[in-house]
Amino acid sequence: MLCTWRQKFVRLTPEEWVRQHFLHYLVDTLLFPASRIAVEYPITVGGLQKRCDAVVFNDALQAVCILEFKAATVAINQKVFDQVAVYNRPLNVPFFILSNGKTTIACKFLSDKYELLTQLPTYEQLCQNN
Repeated sequence: MLCTWRQKFVRLTPEEWVRQHFLHYLVDTLLFPASRIAVEYPITVGGLQKRCDAVVFNDALQAVCILEFKAATVAINQKVFDQVAVYNRPLNVPFFILSNGKTTIACKFLSDKYELLTQLPTYEQLCQNN
């Protein structure tokens, strides 16, 4: 399938299906600007190269949210949350969104703790914190 964000054809794995559908939901329904979403965003953690599934940037091109996607058969649990927390070390974003297409968890970082949100933040809410 053609990935709009990477401008190339990618294999449609179960995780990729979730990623593409969720990103299109953010853009088409929640009106996130597509140009502010980077897919497979490279980071360095502890000297190792990693990739965030997607990162949302504000208009000043500062990272404001990490998006982590899993296949529908993979539970969104503490292990997935911990993975994103590690990815956040170099980025220091105030929001995480985790989804497997069936379960979606959004949270906000508040002075050394995470608060689960009852709904997905809007793009404007993501950008208010920077």
